[in-house]
Amino acid sequence: MKRRDSHHDYAERRMYMITIEVEGRRALFGRVEGDVSAPDGNTEAPHIVLSPLGKMVQDEWLGIPRFFPQIEVMAVQMMPDHMHGIFFVKDRLPVHLGQVISGFKAGCRKMMRGETSAEPMLAEKDRKTQAETMLVGKERETPVEPMLAGKERETSAEPMLAEKERGNCQQGTVAPSSGSGYVPLFAKGYNDLILRSYEELENWKNYLRENPRRLMMKRSNPEFLRPFFGLRIGEFTFNGIGNRGLLQAERRVAVRVSRRLVGEDLDRTVERVLREAREGAVLVSPAISPGEKRIMRTAFDEGLPTIVIVENGFTKLSKPHGEQFYACGEGRLLMLSAWEHHNDKRKLTAYQCVQMNMMAFAICKGG
Repeated sequence: MKRRDSHHDYAERRMYMITIEVEGRRALFGRVEGDVSAPDGNTEAPHIVLSPLGKMVQDEWLGIPRFFPQIEVMAVQMMPDHMHGIFFVKDRLPVHLGQVISGFKAGCRKMMRGETSAEPMLAEKDRKTQAETMLVGKERETPVEPMLAGKERETSAEPMLAEKERGNCQQGTVAPSSGSGYVPLFAKGYNDLILRSYEELENWKNYLRENPRRLMMKRSNPEFLRPFFGLRIGEFTFNGIGNRGLLQAERRVAVRVSRRLVGEDLDRTVERVLREAREGAVLVSPAISPGEKRIMRTAFDEGLPTIVIVENGFTKLSKPHGEQFYACGEGRLLMLSAWEHHNDKRKLTAYQCVQMNMMAFAICKGG
């Protein structure tokens, strides 16, 4: 994730999403607080309470335009052991993006030592100040393209500081040391993602805003959001993500609807299956035909428990995305696959469709 795009000019006008980790994934920037069920805008909604160090790092990020006026800071989301920042390069940079990030890290190191902020490597004539105060997540009038957020980890690693520095770590500060026990604040490198289309902008804003809630959900129900492998049911072996407890539900209904079923006949079938789900049955389906998709989509939107069979499998680093993340975290979704993960887009074969329907029936029989 820290490899640069060899075909991209990292000085050109573009929006970037930058993810920077704390060395050792130590939770130095703050802690997550709130009620995971509280809606956005509520004072109890999940949020990050910054440590003094976290506040300093956030301020340093917001101050980047003082040294690079070509950059407009769009947002910063601090997390306990990493940070996400989005900025818009309005005009061509005089240096590579990597030098901007290096300057930011150097500024944080100097602030930790009580010195003045380090100025990135710019010629004197290129150094300017910016009067506008940068606000976290503030909406801008200038249209920009969206950006992907970097990956977040499920748990924070134990601090790896020397004994004399661990007290400072608990307070969210790190005292630099020349001794052998010194561990740098930031991990080497950074992850960048490049905004590709206007349509995704709001999605990525929401992703950053929801990061604290996602972290709380991961900590509350880690088993629902961690991939598993080698689950044997009947003649099939599955990998998957989600609530495996749904496999023990008293009633499991395989959803299979012929493509030939249309009109009122389809409506009656949809209502019959959904009635069973509303009465406590767990629906199981690969959701291949339009009728199956309609049933499973309606059940999902109503918050009913479902088991979905998918063609693309999972890796140890896989995690559900978007609305599937919340459904898994809440324990109402299980996704299963009998195939390995792949990165290319593939069309289902007739054989796979038959196999997936057989899998649904095997799951409903309980093996």
